[in-house]
Amino acid sequence: MKRFGNVVLGVSIAGNLVLAGLMLSGFTGPNVLTSFNDDVNKPVIAKSAFVHQLASVIGDVTLGERVYVAPAASIRGDEGQPIYVGNDSNVQDGVVIHGLETMEEGKEIAKNQVEVGGKKYSVYVGDRVSMAHQSQVHGPASVGSDSFIGMQALVFKATVGDGVVLEPGAKVIGVKIASGRYVPAGSVITKQADADALPAISGTYAFKDLNKAVVHVNTQFADGYNGKKPAHHGEHDKHEKGMEKH
Repeated sequence: MKRFGNVVLGVSIAGNLVLAGLMLSGFTGPNVLTSFNDDVNKPVIAKSAFVHQLASVIGDVTLGERVYVAPAASIRGDEGQPIYVGNDSNVQDGVVIHGLETMEEGKEIAKNQVEVGGKKYSVYVGDRVSMAHQSQVHGPASVGSDSFIGMQALVFKATVGDGVVLEPGAKVIGVKIASGRYVPAGSVITKQADADALPAISGTYAFKDLNKAVVHVNTQFADGYNGKKPAHHGEHDKHEKGMEKH
């Protein structure tokens, strides 16, 4: 009886270890076949990008160079496809990137797509874009390069230009935001006239350089978690080794 109990305990411990391993490894894998997805696609992730073990990247998703995907982020290319995230962009904690179905029984649903550079996407995110904690970009949507999507902000059925700032809690739905504008914190923009009236980012705007700083931090996260040390740390290590010889 004691031996049986030890076996049960051993199996239980092994099962828990397997479960813990699955939880810590996150999920990066293909979508499933459905009426709105005829193909099974796996994510394409650049070697210099980093997806945290507690994040998930599913289906027809492309992550560019030095993209950082933080814990609890979810990028799901299993309904709206494809999803693209450009070089040096970051997807912070709790961010959701997803899209409405772009196909049904082999036919495109054009209203749920955006076109960038002659190609159709569910969600397109440009280069050096920051998606801050708990923000959502839900397709059909596109976000231009060098833009900042603030904490708990939402982009849905919208096009956001280059160099735009959505301050925390801002929501843009069904509109186009011109490049170089900002959306004040907590604003809800659902009419194009309101989008066109948004203020331009000037030299005195408090958050004009915020995105550069955020990209600076998060690209180094991608490098660091991939085992790459900053250049000045490399020089420090050489100095330390030189000191040891003396």
